Amino acid sequence: MTRKAVYTQDRRAMLKGALGVGLTVPLIGTAAAATADPKKARPQAGDQFVFFSGERKGEIVMVEDLPLGGPQILAYPKDPQTDTVRDGSRLNQVVLIRLDEQDMSEETRANAAEGAVAYSAACTHQACPVSMWENSVLYCSCHGSQFDPKDNAEVVGGPAPRRLAA
Repeated sequence: MTRKAVYTQDRRAMLKGALGVGLTVPLIGTAAAATADPKKARPQAGDQFVFFSGERKGEIVMVEDLPLGGPQILAYPKDPQTDTVRDGSRLNQVVLIRLDEQDMSEETRANAAEGAVAYSAACTHQACPVSMWENSVLYCSCHGSQFDPKDNAEVVGGPAPRRLAA
């Protein structure tokens, strides 16, 4: 290999490395800023759920607030230590539903508390809100994906590729 060819290869490697660092550093700063905002932090163990909207917006959702058999209530997690509602990202929104435990699959029952289950309100298709309810099924408002809350939010229709996160 000639000296010029080695120089060209070294130069290309250096430029690729610099480009990679140049593209990555701004993203690291953005990610750090997002995690620094407690309102954008993902739900944590021990969080409480508060009403998403309406007269009771920001109030803690109690099991008694959930109508047996649905429909769902939209909520956000709240850090009980700091009183921070984690509403800085729509991906933090959850649907809360209270079901008869006899109607639940075994896996759903394992995740339930007093018949109440919580699922991500972000559709697994394109993260649109799962905010509609009909015939005991959760519906995505954008493309009509359907999820069965009694069976661990498994997909029962539409383009969603997987169930909602529990």
